[in-house]
Amino acid sequence: MYLTEFFLVFPEGDIQEIDRRLPFNVLVDMNGNVLDLPLPTNKMIVFRVNGIRTEEKKGASCTYHVLEQLSADELLSYV
Repeated sequence: MYLTEFFLVFPEGDIQEIDRRLPFNVLVDMNGNVLDLPLPTNKMIVFRVNGIRTEEKKGASCTYHVLEQLSADELLSYV
């Protein structure tokens, strides 16, 4: 049996498992859900997938999506 796992890595170092792979540079919420553009407001907690790394282990593949949090000023261009 071969496992494929996906994780979010938050800027503080916390890790959360998610159910799918995310594309690079996509905007997501705290649960890893892709956000539709335009955003309703710039006063949201939004992360961008800033990096993706995959670790191959015996019987498993773990993909880590490294996130960066965007500020309200950065989100203005997405509203």
